[in-house]
Amino acid sequence: MESTKSVTNEQLSTLHFLFGKNLERATRIVDQRGVKRISGEPSGRSIFQVVGESRRKEEYLCFPEHYCGCYSFFYDIVNRGEQLCCKHQLAARLAAALGACTEVGVSDEQLAILFSNL
Repeated sequence: MESTKSVTNEQLSTLHFLFGKNLERATRIVDQRGVKRISGEPSGRSIFQVVGESRRKEEYLCFPEHYCGCYSFFYDIVNRGEQLCCKHQLAARLAAALGACTEVGVSDEQLAILFSNL
């Protein structure tokens, strides 16, 4: 996906098998340009900010492979072990692979403040 910036039908089928309904929700978020990669300068460290699907359009900070601040992450993934990741993590991974993130540069100090709010 990363090299071609597209998804084949075979890849899509595999992703749907693994993630089910979360894939559909994550692709909606990506299609609506709801993923930002916030990168600190000069360190290059980054975190993703992903818009939720509720009417409130809450934004969740997440590390795609390790953490999301949403309720589903703690309830479905950490507590119950029912999912591999939440839709926000999946949206961040898809957007990064497809080059569909909005890139936002901030100072390392501003990024540290975001991290401290996790």
